[in-house]
Amino acid sequence: MREVPGAPGAPWDRELAGALDRIVVQSELLDGNPLGDPTRRPLYVYRPPGVEAGQGSGVPSVYVIQGFTGQLDMWRSRAAFEPTVIERIDAMFAAGACPDAVIVFVDAWTSRGGSQFLNSTSTGRYLDYLCDEVVPFVDQRYPTLDDRQHRGLSGKSSGGYGAMVVPMMRPDVFGALASHAGDALFECCYLPEFPSVARQLRDKFDGSFEVFHQRLAASPNFDFASFGKPVELYGYACAYSPDPDRPGEALLPFEISTGRLDDDVWALWLALDPVRMAPAHADALRSMRRIYLDAGRSDEAFLDLGAQAVADELARHGIEHTFELFDGRHGGISHRYPRGVRELVLALSA
Repeated sequence: MREVPGAPGAPWDRELAGALDRIVVQSELLDGNPLGDPTRRPLYVYRPPGVEAGQGSGVPSVYVIQGFTGQLDMWRSRAAFEPTVIERIDAMFAAGACPDAVIVFVDAWTSRGGSQFLNSTSTGRYLDYLCDEVVPFVDQRYPTLDDRQHRGLSGKSSGGYGAMVVPMMRPDVFGALASHAGDALFECCYLPEFPSVARQLRDKFDGSFEVFHQRLAASPNFDFASFGKPVELYGYACAYSPDPDRPGEALLPFEISTGRLDDDVWALWLALDPVRMAPAHADALRSMRRIYLDAGRSDEAFLDLGAQAVADELARHGIEHTFELFDGRHGGISHRYPRGVRELVLALSA
């Protein structure tokens, strides 16, 4: 046996044809966030072969955002016998299957599990962080076309939710979107979980989210069966219905003791459902150069129905879009990411 220089190659460290710049950025907009979460954030910027930082003619950019509980280094995680998402995207560009573009992977993790890429008094200003800090940072340092007509947003699950609602709220920043199984049609994807979470809190955590969070913090491991659904639900509540009197905390859309719906709080959630947001933001959506939606037919959270409902609403308002169903569930669909990126880049390059 002898030592050889360089990385070992497949199936371990697979050499990219392009380059992945791993950067740390300091956010001013996240300073003083109510959870005390880090203001120094990692940022990945992928460049296809031949695209150099700060050099060359302008190319489009696509920003890719993560699902709930996602943190940036998970993009480099490998499932058995599969390439990582970054390797999949690199292979697409290396094969010449997509015009050149800069692909930006953004971290919006919070200690509640995520931010839904919204501004919230319970988590922080993550919508502003993405649009007003990350995007200008990239445009100043990479050969991107710094115009919404050449900038898109893509994601899956909660990232797919963000990919739908951020361009609605900030069409000045993003001019195209791709959503893979994005959270939508809240009565299908969220409401069915309320009774089971209420029962779990009653039976395991003294009917209290405060007790739940104490035990979660003291647990030596994150057991999804014990903690997963309450973490998700409370994290969503922090984004959709923050408690104005308790920074970092949320108003619940149901009574823990009975599971009975709180109509006033639930209305706050529904106001942020992409299906219900679309009519009021029809002009912004109509201005998008590309809207691409997809979902697996067997999605456990019924996000295939949510995607269909969004597509139907777009069609109702004469908004051009593409909607695809495929055979699959909610997990194991990382192979769909390059498709969404390519759909956006083709439109943004025109």
